[in-house]
Amino acid sequence: MKIVYSEGHRSHDPQTFIHRGRLVQSPERPERADMLLSSAINAGHEALEASQTDASILARVHTPRYLDFLENGINEWLAMPHAGPEIVPNTHPNRFASHYASHIVARSGFHQADTACPVGRGTWAASRSSVDVALNVGDLIARGQHRAYGLCRPPGHHACTEMAWGFCYLNNIAILAESLRMKGAGGVAILDIDIHHGNGTQQIFYERPDVLTVSVHADPDGFPVFFSGYADEIGSGAGEGFNVNLPLKHGGDDGAFVDAIAAGMHRIADFGPDVLLVALGLDAYRGDPLSVLDVTTDGFRKAARVIGNFDAPIAMLQEGGYPCPELGENLVAFLGAIE
Repeated sequence: MKIVYSEGHRSHDPQTFIHRGRLVQSPERPERADMLLSSAINAGHEALEASQTDASILARVHTPRYLDFLENGINEWLAMPHAGPEIVPNTHPNRFASHYASHIVARSGFHQADTACPVGRGTWAASRSSVDVALNVGDLIARGQHRAYGLCRPPGHHACTEMAWGFCYLNNIAILAESLRMKGAGGVAILDIDIHHGNGTQQIFYERPDVLTVSVHADPDGFPVFFSGYADEIGSGAGEGFNVNLPLKHGGDDGAFVDAIAAGMHRIADFGPDVLLVALGLDAYRGDPLSVLDVTTDGFRKAARVIGNFDAPIAMLQEGGYPCPELGENLVAFLGAIE
């Protein structure tokens, strides 16, 4: 299989991650991409470095003020006296904002949902390179590749229209979906199998019937992202019925994971998209540092077989999956079974 990557991800190396009140090493660090890429290459997949793409597509998914914050906010932040090296919000407007304040501290709280998405000097460049990976995968699909994989880092499925969240800045899979729609794809389906709900992707397409979003994830009532991912969230307006959440009980095993994916694929088959996009999280694995499920490497293999039965082209973009000894093995198992 052709896999697309970019060395541009290395400019984003977050130094701030607050977990339950403690400052700890971020699991979303450059080595995770190295583990995934080397494993895929060693398994015989063909690696292609992404070429630069047109940035204009970003404004069809994210707002201009958010894009400006991601690209230029760090310079304003670092100009403040006694500023730290990364933008980390210490105030949030939450539900009670009446104005969009101009101060960089206020804008950080507005545009960053949590402390897991610090913005450093290289974050914008890395995020743009991750979008390049996604759009290059789309080009491969457009040129006739039946299956293609993009090693996107940073990930993207938590990024909302104008908010970074949970390691994510630009929503790679939403941008790819929008690009494919613009190029004439009759319908696009997104299947998200990350252990965390794809809340950003849901928010972006929640009122649209042309992009079906399906997310299989751990029950959010006691797990990030907490505030969305429940089964009663089905879309609104024209998009009603085109958003599907399939939350899993914590501790769920291979059977529960694969069964939920099969249910999601049944809805996708009914929708009949021209292309299927898979937000490929590997963090449901039992040994992942963020997991609350009990999925094995063979569980990813079985899930890939269920997804791979779909006849339309399938583009896979990397989401979660964090440093553990089996991370690369899990990717190889999935890619090998879906070809």
